[in-house]
Amino acid sequence: MALRCEDGDLLYVLVTGGSTGIGKAIAREFADISGARVFITGRTESALRATAEELGVEYLVCDHSSPAQVAAIARRLPAGLDVIVNNAGGNTGFGKPTPDGLDAIKHAWIDNYTANVLTAVLTVSALAARINDNGRVINIGSIAAENGSGSYGCAKAAVSSWTVGLAKELGHRGITANAISPGFIADTEFFRGHLSAERELAVVSLSHNNRRGTPEDIAALAVFLASSGAAHITGQTLNVNGGSFTTR
Repeated sequence: MALRCEDGDLLYVLVTGGSTGIGKAIAREFADISGARVFITGRTESALRATAEELGVEYLVCDHSSPAQVAAIARRLPAGLDVIVNNAGGNTGFGKPTPDGLDAIKHAWIDNYTANVLTAVLTVSALAARINDNGRVINIGSIAAENGSGSYGCAKAAVSSWTVGLAKELGHRGITANAISPGFIADTEFFRGHLSAERELAVVSLSHNNRRGTPEDIAALAVFLASSGAAHITGQTLNVNGGSFTTR
């Protein structure tokens, strides 16, 4: 199923924002593949170290919104990468008061764009030439792009739009680029402490299968997109939300 785990080859995987939640689940799924060498990144070394020890992966401290830090980790990563998963990001305004005044609004929108779009753009820009032919770029979006969730939703919509262009840019080398758009995913730091039991029930009720999403749901799709079976899937946003949002 994996891209380059045959005949002693290694599968080199980078997962940004890989210490917790969805990123950690994705790193775990790839680490379970024989012959995979997985690197996780994030801003908090203590969390990265704990996850790396638990999963048997390697870690690099990096704020992916910093060009200098992205350039620095690029020099420390293997010469060729097979899979890049851009998971770093999140709603920078979640749980905060509504911005008051134009200056505050400006900074709130820039913060979400920086955290969710520029982190991925900088990472791929630094590493694109080193993605092996037939490699994979997997970007993590959000259902927020479809339901009008302010600056965060717009940032995630931009991720999907950028993914389309990336698929065109890299496709001549057999490299695919896709976005995974999760719905409500329980057991992540994204919602922890910010979602009441009543609100969670209301969100789950929007799904067709009356089920909470899990980080493992996203991880399973990420590994599939990295497989040879997904070689003709590119430029797509794949929704994982139990039917809370459907394309038709």
